Amino acid sequence: MRVAVIGAGPGGIYAAGALLGTDLAVSVDVFDRLPTPSGLVRYGVAPDHPKIKSVAETLAAILEAPEVRFFGNVAYGTDINQEDLARHYDAVIHASGIPDPRPLGIPGEELLGSYTADEFITWYNGHPNAELSTFLDARQVAVIGAGNVALDVVRMLLRTADEVGATDVPDDVVTTWKRASAEEIHLLSRRGPAQAEFTTVELRELAKVEDVDIVIDPADLELDPAGEQLLEQDKAARRNVEVFRAWADEPSTGQSRRVHLHFWSRPRAITGTEQVEGLEVERTALNDDDQLVAEGSREQLEVQAVFSAVGYVPRLVPGLPVDPDATAVPNDDGRVLASDGVVPGCYVAGWLKRGPTGVIGTNKSDATATVATLLADAEAGGLPAPAAPDPDTVPALLDERGIAYVSWEQWLELDAHELSEGSNQGRVRSKVATVEAMMDIAHRARGSP
Repeated sequence: MRVAVIGAGPGGIYAAGALLGTDLAVSVDVFDRLPTPSGLVRYGVAPDHPKIKSVAETLAAILEAPEVRFFGNVAYGTDINQEDLARHYDAVIHASGIPDPRPLGIPGEELLGSYTADEFITWYNGHPNAELSTFLDARQVAVIGAGNVALDVVRMLLRTADEVGATDVPDDVVTTWKRASAEEIHLLSRRGPAQAEFTTVELRELAKVEDVDIVIDPADLELDPAGEQLLEQDKAARRNVEVFRAWADEPSTGQSRRVHLHFWSRPRAITGTEQVEGLEVERTALNDDDQLVAEGSREQLEVQAVFSAVGYVPRLVPGLPVDPDATAVPNDDGRVLASDGVVPGCYVAGWLKRGPTGVIGTNKSDATATVATLLADAEAGGLPAPAAPDPDTVPALLDERGIAYVSWEQWLELDAHELSEGSNQGRVRSKVATVEAMMDIAHRARGSP
């Protein structure tokens, strides 16, 4: 059985691994629009989380299997399409992952100094699509969101150039970090402390950052009946509130930097003429129907930058149906659903399947479930037979179209280069951040076109 996987992030690679774990004879081709594998692990995990990034080694072991081929720098929808895949494969698993950041939808969002968390994260992680910007110039900053992505932004803004320089970020990011100037960070959550979606481990990491006082108004931690009930039912929420209360009880130690946690606070407008000069914040509460409503009072925060981390909206994938009211492709246990029923031989895994939820490890069980669905369909004779299943036809097609793809061996050349450059600087890795440079290095490998 021949299977194509679109997306070389955790969702796609775990799907390839699940296919290899069956008793069937199977070969898997994994495509990614970037020259590099690992997706979110490489470009989404904060560089000060090396243990999480180490999952790349597990993913690499799957891509190294003889039954798997990696085709990097091949964009689905442009270089290859659904018709190509149907011609050469029994089934296709789409796992291309990240949707688009959800906008705040407030006045002033277009001002210089207003960013999404994704813009910042992809920049410091060396994503080729990221642009060098002025993320680090503001002395006073607002971060909007109540999840781990928002915490990553806060923690990274507080990191010193020496701390960032010890990680795997690109050289120009290290240089830019020397001008980091954040002294006052306001982290805003629209709901209360019991409803915050931070993990307790990530919260406690914030307290380990040096030279920082964490400030919480004890009045923000007073719980309404809904919050009290949530704490009784949810251990994670209870642990989080315990952390918040401990921080609120701690006196200021006179550190040079401060993080203010604001609960029941909703942004109403980013103010300024061309550049961010402030953020208007509205006090919120929950009504009897558990809906967020304005309480009435407002305040103005003096900030020069605003980072939003408030979720995602679905991204159109060519050839796949989109539900405008959901953040995932319509599916039944991984089978893609169109308006007239199941799309034969077409499956989803990862965020395309379930929406932007879970942690990296969630993708393993998710992908395994999708593969189980695919195998059940194969056993029932529900997969369309490809017209040209010969594996050699795929690289021939890419060559014919002039697509300079990156093989696994060529990626290893790039990987070795980054590790060597990092070692020369006393760092774990120095990422190459442009596709042009990646391709130059990758194609030095023996047998490159």
